[in-house]
Amino acid sequence: MGTAGSAPVLLLTLVIAAAAASPSPSPSSSSICNVKVSELAECIPAITGKSPRQPTKSCCSAMLKADLHCLCEYESQFRKFGVDPANALALPRKCGLKLPKDCKKKTYLG
Repeated sequence: MGTAGSAPVLLLTLVIAAAAASPSPSPSSSSICNVKVSELAECIPAITGKSPRQPTKSCCSAMLKADLHCLCEYESQFRKFGVDPANALALPRKCGLKLPKDCKKKTYLG
């Protein structure tokens, strides 16, 4: 697999760091934008690499629960941890969801 194994570690680091930085982290389990970190982990293959895979049903189930406005706020965090924001913010669309208009202005989704 080569360097592909490091991508999940980077994303989980991002998610954990973002959850820790959240003004009101959940005391019972780590979550970000209304989604558990463990559920977001299902989406790793769909946002990493130059040609990310299509999201799984489990990943899209997590996206259905996500606060998409909240996810938009983490755009700069994605880049900081080596995840292309365009890949990350294209994920909701791949799951049949629409990003908020203000989110699209911030990204390079075209």
